[in-house]
Amino acid sequence: MVDGSLGTPPRRPLAAFSYTAADEEKSRGVRRMKATATGLLLLVAVVYALATWGRNEGWGAWTGYVAAAAEAGMVGALADWFAVTALFRRPLGLPIPHTAIIPTKKDQLGASLGAFVGENFLSPEVVRDRLRALGIAGRLGAWLADPAHADRVTAELSTALRGALTVLRDSDVQAVVGEAITRRAEAAEIAPGIGKTLEKVVADGAHHRAVDLICARAHDWLVTHGASVMDAVQGGAPGWTPRFVDKKVGERVYRELLRFVTEMRDMPGHPARGAIDRFLTDFAADLQADTDTRARVERMKSDLLARPEVQDVIASAWSAVRTMMLTAAEDDRSELRLRARASLISLGGRLVTDGRLQGKVEGWLEDAAAYVVTTYRAEITSLITDTVASWDATQTSRKIEANIGRDLQFIRINGTVVGALAGLVIYTVSHALGG
Repeated sequence: MVDGSLGTPPRRPLAAFSYTAADEEKSRGVRRMKATATGLLLLVAVVYALATWGRNEGWGAWTGYVAAAAEAGMVGALADWFAVTALFRRPLGLPIPHTAIIPTKKDQLGASLGAFVGENFLSPEVVRDRLRALGIAGRLGAWLADPAHADRVTAELSTALRGALTVLRDSDVQAVVGEAITRRAEAAEIAPGIGKTLEKVVADGAHHRAVDLICARAHDWLVTHGASVMDAVQGGAPGWTPRFVDKKVGERVYRELLRFVTEMRDMPGHPARGAIDRFLTDFAADLQADTDTRARVERMKSDLLARPEVQDVIASAWSAVRTMMLTAAEDDRSELRLRARASLISLGGRLVTDGRLQGKVEGWLEDAAAYVVTTYRAEITSLITDTVASWDATQTSRKIEANIGRDLQFIRINGTVVGALAGLVIYTVSHALGG
């Protein structure tokens, strides 16, 4: 369901922050340390009681020093117990302000953590400096230059290519390819290009072989189908002419036509060949400069592209390309894979030795990373804040205490010891100054 006021869908709950068996094992260690810290508190309390009683009983001046140290140790132990406990729960269940900090301030802590990460780890300057210090381009080049690594990358690329070609639907790709080719062909005027090519072909005399082939084939055809040619000429004669006249005319036309073609075939300097050269030269110029000729060629192109047979050929091009690429990707000795492997090794070698290329690649990486952190920093940090917000407060408190609580108990122990020493020093100084 979409929130109509915001225009964005509501966030789904994230994965739970579960309390695991490993956390329970850590909790047992925390409880042992708590017992140790509490036992030390009880010890200094007993010492304080005995020292106070001994001082009242007249055991000597030393009992005052012991009582002062024990009293300060109790104060330090209780203060640190309160501080450590207040992180996870309310001491003695009392609603004291600024206690149970983790359960009550969990969301604020998550937001602060997200902001801290965004400002100090996801800034473009930090990312650029870190990537620059890593020298990724040189390391990547050294890695790719190893033929074994190049083989591995080539194999992975081939697998990815096969997967992509398998996922793509042929009908969709054919439609896209067909539309792209047709649009490109429609947008590009072909007449000037054809004219320039034809002009160069005529200037180089490359068309002479085609003319030779046509003349030779025409001669052979006339030799083979002479009767058909004469019959065609006779069939077109007027009905009032005598049959023998029609036959003579047909034979004469056939002989002249055969002679003409034979001369064109055997004489490179035949006038008809020169006429063909002039025609092609003029036609090449018209294709480039004559508006009517260019427009007619474009209409012919459009009519040709619109024919279903041509569209079928264009669409079927993808099937041929797809089959070729799949075959090449599956064959580890195919030209495609061999060239890809060689290119990777060559690229690796250049990345190692070419400082300019290294600079370009690292610049691209830095720009890409800076763009990502600049554009998507809010989304990245929201992963932290949203995840923390989705955690159950009680479970979060228990889990954090299980992981760091043991170290926190040393604070209580240190507080007891340091408090006792501080109390002893203060009592000693006070006693010395007072008396």
